Amino acid sequence: MKKTNVKAVTAAVFIATFMTAIEGTIVTTAMPTIVGSLKGISIMNWVFSIYLLTNAMFTPIYGKLADKIGRKPIFILGTAIFILGSAMCGFSFSMLSLIISRAVQGIGAGAMMPVAFTIIADLYSAEKRAKIMGFTSTAWGVASVVGPLAGGFIVDILSWHWIFFINVPIGFLLLWMILFFFHEEKYDRKASKMDVWGSLLLMGTLFAFLIGVQYLGDEGFSLRVLLLWLISIACLVFFIQVEKRAEDPVISLDLFKNQAFVIVNIVAAFVSGFLMAVEVYIPMWMQGVLGMSAAIGGLVLAPQSILWIIGSSRASLWMGKYSLKRNLLMSLTITLLGGLCLFFTPQNTPFFFFFVYLGIIGAGMGATIVLTTVSAQNSVGKNQMGVATSFNTLVRTLGQTIMIALLGILFNYTTNRELALDHSVPKDAMNQLVDPATAKLLPDALREQLRGVLYNGLHIVYGVSLGLILIAGIFVLTLRQKKAYTQRIKTEK
Repeated sequence: MKKTNVKAVTAAVFIATFMTAIEGTIVTTAMPTIVGSLKGISIMNWVFSIYLLTNAMFTPIYGKLADKIGRKPIFILGTAIFILGSAMCGFSFSMLSLIISRAVQGIGAGAMMPVAFTIIADLYSAEKRAKIMGFTSTAWGVASVVGPLAGGFIVDILSWHWIFFINVPIGFLLLWMILFFFHEEKYDRKASKMDVWGSLLLMGTLFAFLIGVQYLGDEGFSLRVLLLWLISIACLVFFIQVEKRAEDPVISLDLFKNQAFVIVNIVAAFVSGFLMAVEVYIPMWMQGVLGMSAAIGGLVLAPQSILWIIGSSRASLWMGKYSLKRNLLMSLTITLLGGLCLFFTPQNTPFFFFFVYLGIIGAGMGATIVLTTVSAQNSVGKNQMGVATSFNTLVRTLGQTIMIALLGILFNYTTNRELALDHSVPKDAMNQLVDPATAKLLPDALREQLRGVLYNGLHIVYGVSLGLILIAGIFVLTLRQKKAYTQRIKTEK
């Protein structure tokens, strides 16, 4: 059997991370322009939410399949679907077609990152893994510089459609590298049937819950939202019963008996929700409130991703010295400091101050994500590595999806309430404001008024997002683990 080229596969994981990262930075940078072009600020959240929804639905299934039939075929399948979805997004001609295409893109993304990190876990020891994950995090730094600049220039010179086509050649390069350089070692897998009913019930639970969350953002606590959540609860109850009897459950309930596993995943969910408040709404702040171009509006996110690398590197050192509890409290404190800076930032603060604020957030987030991911993996044996990694990815996705909807409710309620006080404001004025190309066409007085309304909405968003970090810190305080957390809690089987 051919041996895996570890360096080449690590580079492929780097590219996969870059591909995912640049997709995020380009889309968030271009979203104000897309909204202005397709006239869809009221359903803007669906572009993000549907991607996260399909991602969340398929992530645990991919994780289980990666444990049963191998990492390589599942990673290739997910990447191919992601490439297809990216091409569909590029050809989108309406908000509806873009949302459908993002759904396909999310189905593919559900395999890419969790399986990529599972591959890293297979190739490296627990101590080296944090360092390698810190290295792969440099992809976020590269993407943070390339993405906003490329996204801004593509939007300004060509059109927003081209921001999705960039994933196609990168994706084919990634497929080639995995096909030729990654050769999986064969290890014993139980010859058991796939937990089909458990998988379907889990997907039903996630689908009904997350669709309910999205409708909550659109229409508040309606009958449809309540019915969807009742369906979700019913599916969850049946899922738990099925998993108790399943020969090879899609998610073993024994995982939840491990306190460290549960706590790190809760923390991952809350900080991921906070991250969406930053990545989705900061470009809107730059372009709508400060009137910056799309390129500058996205570039301000670069320090966050660059300092993410430093935070990840520090986390790999902390894991060998301090307890998981102390490490997470340090990383969350750094993140909280950056969030406080955003919350107390006045409306007309120059954009270069945001480089500092987002750099602080990036350092804290980089450390937190590495700590939670590696700790979740350390809690299980190799035969459950895919499930544990995909579950960690799933809860992060759930945190993002839920908070996008809830923050969208707060943002829309705040801005709509203020706009309703002045009937002279045109209905489409906010769509015009968030697109730099059309904002300059608004009368000066109206533009300044709308900027104040937009700032107030953003201020509410960042006030609530601070609570997420505080709640995560409260959960960390309940951890009982005292020693440096560099070795597996359970022996590999």
